[in-house]
Amino acid sequence: MNKQPKYRQVADALRRDINNAVYGPGSRLPSESELGEHFGASRNTIRSGLALLVSEGLISSSQGLGYEVRKHEVFELNASRFENLTFPQNGDAYNTDVTAAGRRPSQTFRVEVAPATEYVAERIRVARESTTVLRFCHRFVDDVPWSTQATYYPDWLVKEAPRLAEPGDIEEGTTRYLAGIGVEQVGYRDEIETRMPTPEEARLLDISAGPVLLWTRTGYSDTKPIRCTITTLRGDLNRLAYEIGNLSALEEELLP
Repeated sequence: MNKQPKYRQVADALRRDINNAVYGPGSRLPSESELGEHFGASRNTIRSGLALLVSEGLISSSQGLGYEVRKHEVFELNASRFENLTFPQNGDAYNTDVTAAGRRPSQTFRVEVAPATEYVAERIRVARESTTVLRFCHRFVDDVPWSTQATYYPDWLVKEAPRLAEPGDIEEGTTRYLAGIGVEQVGYRDEIETRMPTPEEARLLDISAGPVLLWTRTGYSDTKPIRCTITTLRGDLNRLAYEIGNLSALEEELLP
């Protein structure tokens, strides 16, 4: 005998149907009254079960349109090639990778002067609250909010590379721009963590449930750190990949 509350039984059954593609991405679920008849449950019970699936990010609800299975087209970003100047790029790495995956990139962009938070100051070795230039991108894949990227540059570097403070995007990408004026990034340190989104992150990334993936990359010249980039990605739509060492076997065909 199933001892779970009825609304959880409803949610479990619908979750199985979604996972088994009975209801595919973008398809609408039956109405609350139809589900109530199917499960022999009250409308309040059905609504509670559906609300649970909404909180899990499996479905979304729209006023007057019912419930729809959310689309989850995961984008894989190769983090070891990202900003690698030996990898052919047309513009910055984000546009190159998204386009190469057959998807459509777009973004909004702003530049501002911002004080260094303790988190940023520790990584680029400046005093807390000291002046930095923040270049902020709100990025989309096929018009779906995918990530935000906030890159902080220390004031001493901006004096050497004034285009960092200009309001427009840098067409060739900032890493190539800096290398072109003799400030070459020779290494980086990545930190990856997951956490629940802040209200602002949930708004920007259209997150109804689930965590964000926080990827911090600190870039170094041969003498000191030159920037800190904090990328916040939707946890349900992104995957990071790294390639290390000789991967010639990766391209080999599988033996029969």
